[in-house]
Parts: sequence; C-alpha cells; structure tokens
Amino acid sequence: MSGTMKALRMYAPYDFRYEEVPMPEIGDDDILVKVTACGICAGDIKTYHGGQRVWGTTPENAYIEAPCIGGHEFHGVVADKGKNVAHVEIGERVLAEQLVPCGHCKFCRMGYTWMCQPHHMFGFKHDTEGGMAEYMRFPKNAVVHKIPDAMTDDQATLVEPYSCGMHAVERANIQYTDVVVISGLGTIGQAMICAAKIRSPKMVIGLDLREERLQKAKEFGADLVINPIKEDAVAKIMELTEGYGCDVYIEASGSAASVTQGLNMIRSLGRYVQFGVFAKDVTADWNIIGDTKHMDILGSHISGHCYRPVMEGMVNGSMKTEGILTHKFALKDWKEAFEVAEKDPTAFKVALIP
Repeated sequence: MSGTMKALRMYAPYDFRYEEVPMPEIGDDDILVKVTACGICAGDIKTYHGGQRVWGTTPENAYIEAPCIGGHEFHGVVADKGKNVAHVEIGERVLAEQLVPCGHCKFCRMGYTWMCQPHHMFGFKHDTEGGMAEYMRFPKNAVVHKIPDAMTDDQATLVEPYSCGMHAVERANIQYTDVVVISGLGTIGQAMICAAKIRSPKMVIGLDLREERLQKAKEFGADLVINPIKEDAVAKIMELTEGYGCDVYIEASGSAASVTQGLNMIRSLGRYVQFGVFAKDVTADWNIIGDTKHMDILGSHISGHCYRPVMEGMVNGSMKTEGILTHKFALKDWKEAFEVAEKDPTAFKVALIP
C-alpha cells in the first residue's frame, strides 16, 4: 500500500502537528496495521510540555527523534504484511508491546526485553513511529499479540497501561499476609488494584486525591481507600497494622509527596516499588531506607512480560476495565483530547480514534 495518511507528529515541546504524511513502507518482515485506537499516556502529556526525559537538555541528548509520530498505547487491524510474515493474517486484530527489542543486547539475551539497551519505544524513534496515525508499521522484532475475539476494542486500548500496572505489582512479590498500599489511582493504578487482588493479600488499600478514582478503586476490589488531603494516611495505616506499617507500597502517582508518604508508611523490611514518573528531581531522607528500616527499593519500568496475562485477565474478568476508557476523540481533535486527559477530573483513559 502507498499514498499518504493523517498523523500527529511531535516536532518540539508545545509543537505537535496534525498533518499529512507518507504511509509507512513495509519490508518483507514487517506488518502494516490500520490503527483502531491509540490511548493518551501521561507520558505523552509530559512530552507535550517539554519533559526532560524525552527532550533532554540539548538536542544531542534527547531520547526522541523529532519530528516523530507519537503514541504507544495502540491496537489495530492487519492491513498488509511482508512476504516472510507467517504469524498473523490480513484482517486480524493485533497489538504490539510498546518497546521493540533489538534481540542482541545483554538484556535481550537475558530475556529482559523491556530493558533493551537501544530502547526503541513506539512513538519516539523514526524506526518505531507510533499509533497516533491512521496506519503504523510493526517492524520485524516487534512483539506482536493477536487480540482475542472475546476482548472488546475498548479493552484492547487499555492493554499497554494495564500491563505496566501488572508488572509493578509483580515486582512487589506480594504475599498472602501483606497489607498493600497503592498510591495514585489513575488507569495504571486501577490496574494495580486488580493485579494486587489476584495475589490475595491480607488487604489492598488505594490512595488518591480524586474521589472518582477512589470510588473506582473500591469498585475494582480495594478493601479501603484514603484521600490523603482529608485524612492522615500514614496514621491510618499505622492504626491498621498495630503500628508496624504496610508491607508493600507501590508509588504510581509521580508526586514527590507520595514518596515521603510511602517511606514513612512502610514497615521495617518492607518493599517499596517506584513506578510513577516525576517532573523533576525528588528529595527524600535516605536514612529511612537503610539505617532505619532496612527496606527493599524496587523500580518498575513499563510492562515486563505482562501483555499476555493482562489480556487473559481482561477476558476472564479479573482485570476489570468497566468505565476506564472514559473519552474518545477523533485524531484531528487531539488538542481537546490532551486537555481532557490532563485536566478533566472525570477522565481515566482518553483515546484518539484515527
């Protein structure tokens, strides 16, 4: 297939353009996908506002290769494929994991493909342009999944963020006796609630400042929800745990205050998982980590190997999705969509429809 298509390209902070671009060209090992939907990630909004992790401090150390088509929460239908592609057929619904592993670096060889050293994520590099377009190319090394017939398109739009949430919970190594606290109950935080409940800990507690999110967490299985503005969350957790503190704290808000809250709330020998991304450097009392509590600090980056179990969980109902995809906009209305995703308190996931 050839011709042109509409796409949202990122040129610079505050300079995103909806424009006509050439259709992706595919080789013998590639797949051409007609995009059905692409979710807007909090990272996309931070990219628009000039996030340093994407744009760097100089053009030379920028992660993004601008101009580039954005979007890493996508799914679609196979429109064409190269002659060597045998694992999918034209017309099948598919999605691909957000990072395309090189297959050769140390981490890929160890099986940690999501930590691939070149780290070419869809939506940031010229050879892995994203899903905010009518069509996109899945290159040879893309990790492609067929979408089950029992899964709706709305659910498929949520697979990427839900996989990130499940992976963070996986990192926490939750035990049956644990009291688990999840701070930040956006789309990924809600996925964490579901994934934590699957592991059957003693209690799952959600923290957020928005009442809509707290209520959704209760609906999804949280045993208790707390708004730290209205209640002393640390004191409440201490009261519930005989003064010891929670066993696991998963930070999913990207708020500096949430870090301090977690360090103060977690018990000695507890496990802290950092998933949320911060706008700037965070200061914390590191003596709490070592000299005081001897705790484990764990990072969690993107989705691990969680795409398949998330899709299975969506089909069997354990990964709940009702009411999470709250808004859909035509791709041409991306400015309004970004505004809603950033500022509307009722918004969980906002999707662009090419």
